Amino acid sequence: MSGVSFDPTTLLGQASETAGLSDFGPDDFREPLSVLCKTLEQGPLTEKGRKRNHRRLVGLLATRLRVQKAFLEHPEIRQRELPKPMVLTGLPRSGTSALFNLLAADPATRPLLLWETQFPDPAEDLAPGDPDPRHLAIKKYYEDAQEKNPEFTKMHFASADTPEECVLLHAYSLNGVHVGWECMLEPYTSWYREQDLQPMYAYYRDLLRLLDWQRPGDRWLLKAPAHMWAIEALIENFPDVSIVWSHRDPLLCTASICSMTHTLLKMHAEMEAEQLGPIVMDFYATSLERGLAARDRSDPSRFVDVTHDEFVADSLHVVERIYEHFDMPVEASARSAFEAHTDANPKGKHGKHKYALEEYGLDAEAVRRRFAPYIERFGIELVG
Repeated sequence: MSGVSFDPTTLLGQASETAGLSDFGPDDFREPLSVLCKTLEQGPLTEKGRKRNHRRLVGLLATRLRVQKAFLEHPEIRQRELPKPMVLTGLPRSGTSALFNLLAADPATRPLLLWETQFPDPAEDLAPGDPDPRHLAIKKYYEDAQEKNPEFTKMHFASADTPEECVLLHAYSLNGVHVGWECMLEPYTSWYREQDLQPMYAYYRDLLRLLDWQRPGDRWLLKAPAHMWAIEALIENFPDVSIVWSHRDPLLCTASICSMTHTLLKMHAEMEAEQLGPIVMDFYATSLERGLAARDRSDPSRFVDVTHDEFVADSLHVVERIYEHFDMPVEASARSAFEAHTDANPKGKHGKHKYALEEYGLDAEAVRRRFAPYIERFGIELVG
């Protein structure tokens, strides 16, 4: 019998003891915490996975306590403006990461960095300009992880200072997609699909304000396929947001995200790949359908579409088209940075990620049927 408890009250107490604080902020995190705990308790987690997720939940809650302390001590944080953020979304594995990294090369952007998603709370007693010791620690952690898990590095290269997905900030609401596998387990997956994500996005906006207060930038650059679940909440919290929507053959996207999700899940739980595949396909197909429906209710000028194939063929042209659509000049410094990034990051730099639909209980015809309206609407060329 595992000694790890996913009882919410116990976790809250452990987080309070860890942080030496008791104010968690708005209570809207408590229901998602309860559902997530139930999912982890009932799910096919290994003993190692149970311990790992227990530590993660206590860590998320302890960070939430420290964040709330910062908000109370510095009320000016929540008054900060975050003008004209640019957000990338679209199906996972559709090229959003490569485009995100390229756009982040512009000196005028303020990308969300991976190490910041782990430590959004300000470090205490740190003099201006001093290196954050937490940054140095997580830099070493990811350098070691690249050596220990080279296969995952082929799928998604990550380092402390690379731009990273917003879902890692969403997790401090104990809501959202988190790291991509919790949302494939019941009861969390069914519960999540029925939620109003506005409270989560309001908290997410405040976390970005907190990070901007610590390390200001001109214009935030953000990315997550999960934003498709909440396009209207995103717009409500960032009224002048610009949204870049990436497209790719859904057969290739589905096979790739199944592989990535299964790789992540295996670090925590046991589930056959064939069982996972249909769940992953439906989750992301549904997110796409909801996102496009919300887009159709929104001002079309705030969206621009790009394709994976177009990006591979001429990435600099794609960037120029995005900037032109949103009436943003491409400054000389940005152009030079884009060119340098492109030269330094050829396709396949970190290795080739191999996968096949059949491994995940899917076939090409099933995926085509599920994504048929999307394929037709955007004239997606099927190569998978």
